[in-house]
Amino acid sequence: MAQILDRVLRCYRIGDPAGTYPIFDATGSKLYPGRWNTPASPMIYTSEHYSTAMLEKLVHGSGVMPPNQHFIEITLPNGLSYEAVTAHSLAHWDEPACSAAKMFGERWQQERRSAILFVPSVVARMERNILINPEHPEFPRIQHSLHEPIRWDDRLFL
Repeated sequence: MAQILDRVLRCYRIGDPAGTYPIFDATGSKLYPGRWNTPASPMIYTSEHYSTAMLEKLVHGSGVMPPNQHFIEITLPNGLSYEAVTAHSLAHWDEPACSAAKMFGERWQQERRSAILFVPSVVARMERNILINPEHPEFPRIQHSLHEPIRWDDRLFL
């Protein structure tokens, strides 16, 4: 059931500003679905913290970072609708081929139940990712910063 944010929140997304798709875009999730979506339910995957966004990028990069990575800070305004999934509320959500997570995310996106969905991060269990539904009527209220380059610490790749 959708609830309403009672404060302004920030989240982060990493991508290549010169890439095929803009950083603040759901096309990648349509072509390459993630844990919480299918091609029929595009969404924008973000992280609640900058460090979690970096960890998510590292784990999906398999130790090799694509060139020209930048981040954006996304502002989720007060009054925006949201739902939350916890590690305890959806069984097996963290299994690699979890159809329950995909089905939940697809229903959430297609039913436009809220603008954002908080979900647990597999790579940082105490942190959350925030999924944004670009087809929700409140989507235009969500703003983002200009992109800034990421400066990776070389020790991450030793």
